[in-house]
Amino acid sequence: MGALDYRTNDAAQVGLFTPLQLERGLTLANRLAVAPMTRVSATEDGRATSQMADYYQAFAAGGFGLVITEGIYTDRAHAQGYLFQPGLTDDAQRDAWRTVVDRVHAHGGRIIAQLMHAGALSQGNPHCGTTKGPSAVQPKGQQMAFYRGDGPYRMPEAMSDKDIAEAIDGFAQAARRAQEAGFDGVEIHGANGYLLDQFLTSYTNLRADRYGGSLDNRLRLTVEVIQAVRRATGPRYVVGVRSSQGKVNDFSHKWEGGEADAAQIYRTLGAQPIDYLHTTEFEAWRPAFGDQGPSLAALARQHVAVPVLANGSLHDPMAAGGMMARQEADFVSLGRGALTHSDWPARLRAGAALESFDRGLLAPIADLANAARHRGEALIPVLGPCSK
Repeated sequence: MGALDYRTNDAAQVGLFTPLQLERGLTLANRLAVAPMTRVSATEDGRATSQMADYYQAFAAGGFGLVITEGIYTDRAHAQGYLFQPGLTDDAQRDAWRTVVDRVHAHGGRIIAQLMHAGALSQGNPHCGTTKGPSAVQPKGQQMAFYRGDGPYRMPEAMSDKDIAEAIDGFAQAARRAQEAGFDGVEIHGANGYLLDQFLTSYTNLRADRYGGSLDNRLRLTVEVIQAVRRATGPRYVVGVRSSQGKVNDFSHKWEGGEADAAQIYRTLGAQPIDYLHTTEFEAWRPAFGDQGPSLAALARQHVAVPVLANGSLHDPMAAGGMMARQEADFVSLGRGALTHSDWPARLRAGAALESFDRGLLAPIADLANAARHRGEALIPVLGPCSK
């Protein structure tokens, strides 16, 4: 087959609409996933709502083969990052997710729960008035206003061994609850400046123990979380990991060792019992380091044997299809494209117009109620959890 012209609808379908078989027996109908996007629309106590069920169902009905949830907090100590963020810390939260899962499954989609510990970037946690991270280093930047934050991040406390053990157990127990709720798998959030990424990053991790110093040591917490999640869910459950260089509070951050660090990070992650690796950059196809060289997804694909999911400005079918055609990724995830059109895959197949992203959907608050108001839709009550 010759080079594909992704300006044509038929060519775009060649790669993006091919089914994908993950390990553990999970088959995706196509190579198009919804990226995890924080929507701060749960109840105050962290339960998924009927409005959230409608939101996630629409992606499956619109043709996405996989939906990855927003980051779900994993414990009632220091994991929660944002007010009205959903959790998986108790049975009530677990049960509230069941309707969401069932609605996605009813349209033939698959849904994965992203498990997140905010660490030092927590800006809204009713369970605890302090934040904790690898070291007492104040995070760069300002809290995000569209997630109800204001001013600089707080100075975190350095985590003790007990804190670390509790965080690991929180990931494991949340994964077990996700499995009980019917999710098709879990994604461990190791990216974007949250807790696991804070341990990986040299300027936020000043520890002198086995979790600090060398790159292997700074990766240790991520490895231990993966292994704990695998033990909690058993050998036949899908477990993925998300990886990035940039952070929500340090957008342009690059790994200081360049491609050598990427090789070491991805060889280490690839040696763990995971089923896919999710890389995210602002523009996924750009060189990861400098003006030339492979993208982050391409580097990951060089060093792991599992499928690589690429994320970053791939709402243009030419960009998404190009990642597939160049064999830089095995599937792609869309954020802004999915928010603009929950039926993005169906539109692409039909040759329908794809509109530009409207930032008003996320302002002033990036929740579902604001998006509905912006679109002129009738608001859906969000006070109660999803009914069974």
